[in-house]
Amino acid sequence: MDRRIFSVCAALAGSVLALSAWPALAQDAGEQPAAGDAQAGQEDWMTSKWGADDELGSANLMTPDSVLAAAQLVTEGKVYSLGMVTGPETPAFPPRSLSLTVLQPNQATNSGLGDNAFTYNDDIFMGWLGIGSQIDGLGHAGVDHVYYGGRKLDDFAKASGLEQLGLEKLPGLVGRGVMLDMAAFYGTDMVDSGTAYTAEDIQAAAEQQGVELREGDVLLFNSNWMNLLDGEGADPERFGSTEPGLGVSGAEYLADLGVMAVGADTWGLEVVPAETEGEAFRVHQILQPENGIYLLENMDTRELARDQVHEFLFVLGQARVQGAVQMIINPIAIR
Repeated sequence: MDRRIFSVCAALAGSVLALSAWPALAQDAGEQPAAGDAQAGQEDWMTSKWGADDELGSANLMTPDSVLAAAQLVTEGKVYSLGMVTGPETPAFPPRSLSLTVLQPNQATNSGLGDNAFTYNDDIFMGWLGIGSQIDGLGHAGVDHVYYGGRKLDDFAKASGLEQLGLEKLPGLVGRGVMLDMAAFYGTDMVDSGTAYTAEDIQAAAEQQGVELREGDVLLFNSNWMNLLDGEGADPERFGSTEPGLGVSGAEYLADLGVMAVGADTWGLEVVPAETEGEAFRVHQILQPENGIYLLENMDTRELARDQVHEFLFVLGQARVQGAVQMIINPIAIR
């Protein structure tokens, strides 16, 4: 493994160990774990506003009218690929990894199939689906083993796949995309690690960049954090150890606004370390189990930022693998 990539994995592993230690430290101090505190108010979110049996969450906001309106944003036809190239050395949240094997089945000792010597290559994928640029389905993040719509882990999450909330239920995500360039907003080449995007920051950045946030949007944040992987001052260890990202007040604001999905150019979307010591991925909980909002991680938004594109048609058609929690993706922004 490349030494720099190993450093990223080690840094991510360190972050995981630190996060896992916080509840124990809180208990030692005579406090209850953060998850227990959050669970106390579960009754307020355990029933989805789209009905007790709903499995689509915010994707219900995708309608023929919203798609037609978003399509009107295409004025130049320029296509932006938001997915990063993903391979065996891609930094990933431990213990995630992948490998790929290319082979020619049943062709090693012959000229292929038929008199015309048809030969072909196939590939075998072995790995985790939550690696690289990815979507987190609604079966991903929970509060003390309770997930979107009040579903308890043992009732729907089997080792062979999710029986509810699997990403095969999602037809895709198409809608109005908005990119907020947080690096430009803060006046820096790259947003500092540990910077939380607050509700006030998000509103001010939108005003500064001349874009209105609306219900049903797919909102992407650019921090230029991916320059740590391939820029002149690449520092993959720093990339994986901390990150700027969405804060709690920002997540609550976006949930109240009713966005369809939130994404960022970082591995975990939200600010790490957390704003409140002892909390772990609280933003994930606010957006997913409590509000049914999809998460998009490791989105490469740099080209959008360079072109100052803040509004576009967003198109995502993920692989519909039955029972999948997450999926490697390459969303498209069309200007």
